[in-house]
Amino acid sequence: MTAVTHRTAEQIGHTERGPRPLPELGAQAEAAQPSIVDTMIDNGLHVIVVRRPAVPMVELRLRIPFAGTDPMHSARAEVLANALLTGTKRRNRTQVDTDLAAVGGDLAAVVDPERLSVGGSALADGLPVLLDVLADALTEAAYREEEVGREKERLTERIQLARSQPSVIAREALQRYRYGDHPFAKEMPEAEEVARVEPADARALHQAAVLPKGSLLVLVGDIDPDSTVDAVRAALAGWGSAASASVLPVLPTVTGGDALLVHRPGAVQSQIRLSAQAIPRTDPRYPALQIANLVYGGYFSSRLVENIREDKGYTYSAHSYFEFTPSGATLMVDADTASSVTPAALWEARYELGRLGLVPPTEAEVNAARSYAIGSLLTSTASQSGLAGTVAALATVGLTFDWLREHPLRLAAVTGEQIAAAALEFLAPVNFTGVVVGDAEQLAPQLRAIGGVVLP
Repeated sequence: MTAVTHRTAEQIGHTERGPRPLPELGAQAEAAQPSIVDTMIDNGLHVIVVRRPAVPMVELRLRIPFAGTDPMHSARAEVLANALLTGTKRRNRTQVDTDLAAVGGDLAAVVDPERLSVGGSALADGLPVLLDVLADALTEAAYREEEVGREKERLTERIQLARSQPSVIAREALQRYRYGDHPFAKEMPEAEEVARVEPADARALHQAAVLPKGSLLVLVGDIDPDSTVDAVRAALAGWGSAASASVLPVLPTVTGGDALLVHRPGAVQSQIRLSAQAIPRTDPRYPALQIANLVYGGYFSSRLVENIREDKGYTYSAHSYFEFTPSGATLMVDADTASSVTPAALWEARYELGRLGLVPPTEAEVNAARSYAIGSLLTSTASQSGLAGTVAALATVGLTFDWLREHPLRLAAVTGEQIAAAALEFLAPVNFTGVVVGDAEQLAPQLRAIGGVVLP
């Protein structure tokens, strides 16, 4: 028997003449235009239907603006979202689940300070049932006392568990520090607020705020767009109101400044959360900033990851990304570190921000980030589910499928000079603020020494 010789990855990647050359990048082609209908139906609902016949399924995404300024709005909205699909006047909870299961379907609702979202899927030939269950919930949700009580108990448990998590503590601290008392800052109600919500409160909020005008419905799958719009129009004919869904007031601009140290007694790990104002996808500078962010910390081969993870071992994961908001976008930098190296990690994160503006990305860095950006966009929209989510996210800020189809070409056309300019303008350390959550007794002396941090 001939012995099998195993080659290492380095050996596989080399020839006798040296490393195997990477193949040249091909010319970026414009994405194909699918069959799509984008229209407004009689009740004011914006409907987008995209034919994607990959599998005999259909994906549904409903987005209803759901802002509120009442101090109890967050609690009522959470109870409403959790109980919306637990029964209607003609279906109890079991019947809702049974009808959906019969067509291989599911529906779920979640809420945030900006919108109420309902999402799900079904077999393509089960679309009439999926739409009927959705319409029933939108027009006849019952909010029965026993169901609301059960959901309140589950919600209270989840809130109490979430509030013990360092990542949630850091997120809430950052939201308060960035946006003060703006409704967008309150992403989770207090458990005692949830306990005060009654079924009548959920019914009243549903009547006042679950409205089609200003809302968006996206359907993607092995379906005919024209006949699907007709089916939507018929199924949702009874859902209507003269009022429009409630949108959030404009967010205040995030301004740079000192980070805030939030004391978490006894913590052995810290959470670094930095944020700066960015630009929306509609801005012509966005493609350049998107690639600049990737070079900084947006993927595993970024400068930030190489510095504080691979080189210095300060963190297992560090990441920078866009957070798209109702009125624009912000840039975020996240890193969780051991308390002993938190000040050093913060210093290096700021250093890499400054270095990106002063030492522009090399051609190799730009090409790698560009390939990642284009590839991840195409990958994220390759499935029916991914395409439905992406189309919904774009449409809520006024962007059509054309933007999605053309964006790979914009990324391919971005120059190194444009990327360097975007980094200098938007990724400068002075643009950022944020929070550091950790044990102040351990962190304060070193943070005081490096500066730029408000101590408790």
